[in-house]
Amino acid sequence: MTQLILASSSRYRRELLDRLGLDYEAVSPDIDESPLAGETPVDTAVRLAEMKARAVYEARPGSIVIGSDQVADLAGEKLGKPHTRERAIAQLESMQGREVVFYTALCVIDAEGHAENVLSATRIRMRPLDREAIEDYVDREKPFDCAGAAKIERLGIALMETVTSDDPTSLIGLPLMKLTTLLTRAGLPPVRGLRA
Repeated sequence: MTQLILASSSRYRRELLDRLGLDYEAVSPDIDESPLAGETPVDTAVRLAEMKARAVYEARPGSIVIGSDQVADLAGEKLGKPHTRERAIAQLESMQGREVVFYTALCVIDAEGHAENVLSATRIRMRPLDREAIEDYVDREKPFDCAGAAKIERLGIALMETVTSDDPTSLIGLPLMKLTTLLTRAGLPPVRGLRA
């Protein structure tokens, strides 16, 4: 049977993929995730999702490999993972009362090495927040490993006025509806008899 591999060390992506009830292995891809000069947020997300999948596929040919990446776009400015309390606060202050688009790219490489890429966009309008509210959220959630420091699956939902998306799991980091389609096309449907 063909091995399914998630090219990620993200616990969020593992938790999402677990929902499909598939047997898989999570392998951390060893790539440089730095954005390129002049690259748009969409281009960065798509390139990194495929790079992650390719890096793992090259080490494990014949597997079906899932790669994903997310970049937040604030009026053309890329917001990545803040990594520190100060950067998380600064990101959230810059986002308050504004629309942010989170682009989640997905790449699935089938057993023959053919890659298919899709993109999911989630538009969020952030609430106007004061510094105290932002600091309280950051200190409670510690969202240092999330693009834009906004975690919708927990308290971060309180920071948002509206969310519009084509896939409800996209913002968490792995668009499962789109993934189901790509896995089915790759010959590994999560539900027997499912057609893409």
